[in-house]
Amino acid sequence: MSLPVLPNNSSRAEMRKALIRLRMEMHRQEIRQESTQLLQPLHRVRGMTQNLHDGFGIKHAPLWGMAAVTLLGFLTGKGAKSGGASSLTRLLRLGTTLGPLIKLVMQGSAPKH
Repeated sequence: MSLPVLPNNSSRAEMRKALIRLRMEMHRQEIRQESTQLLQPLHRVRGMTQNLHDGFGIKHAPLWGMAAVTLLGFLTGKGAKSGGASSLTRLLRLGTTLGPLIKLVMQGSAPKH
């Protein structure tokens, strides 16, 4: 914030104008400070999603989300609570369904020489 330069013989009107300018600048800075505090959670969420994509090293991060939803659907779907052979069959079906997807992801994240 730059302070206004006042001559030694300034009038009351000039002093009042300078005071108003100082108050306006102070309000601008308060608004900036409060808006950055309000936007911090949004910036954190954006940073987390960016880190999620970068951290896994996977270009197709939504595929992981689809795989998780599919897994939850198989495990919590109708008939899963009966236990026994039906849940084993579900897990085998899930493995065969997601096998190619997992293989694709593992090949994509392997270091290339």
